[in-house]
Amino acid sequence: MPKVTLASFRASLPALAALLLGSLVLAGCSAQIDRHGHVFVDVDVYSVQPGMTKEQVTNVLGSPDTKSTIGGDAYYYISTTQKTVAFLKPREIDRQVVAVYYDGNETVREVGHYGLKDGIVVNYMKDETPARGKDLSMLEQIFGNIANRGQLRANQGTSPGGMDPTRPGGR
Repeated sequence: MPKVTLASFRASLPALAALLLGSLVLAGCSAQIDRHGHVFVDVDVYSVQPGMTKEQVTNVLGSPDTKSTIGGDAYYYISTTQKTVAFLKPREIDRQVVAVYYDGNETVREVGHYGLKDGIVVNYMKDETPARGKDLSMLEQIFGNIANRGQLRANQGTSPGGMDPTRPGGR
């Protein structure tokens, strides 16, 4: 077995530090998987059949994530999976929606299974309402504040009691 000396240990320190730093960098770049919403069990999902009551569906799948009463009654069970790599914006990699539609007798009429490919991308308007007044640059704001402080001191020249706070002795 080779003898380890202080000199050989010091010589291997830069390589050890580089190895440690490299492993930390690689660990920081690993993807993080986040799951949100309902946890589906395939046996439970496919056991919901037409003719079941709302109570039976709730016993099998649990309480719904959301409900709808527009155009008929429906329960929605939603699950999403997102992947985040380092500091980048999270990206949705999977979505499952189980929609349970009820008829007028509050029994299951139909069960729908939807995924990520069935979704519709909605682009939000990013318009801004302009504020009244002039848009100032950063330099204008800084120098404007300095000028405003000077005007404030000039306007405070004398206080109501006749005292001048800028003069020694107050008068």
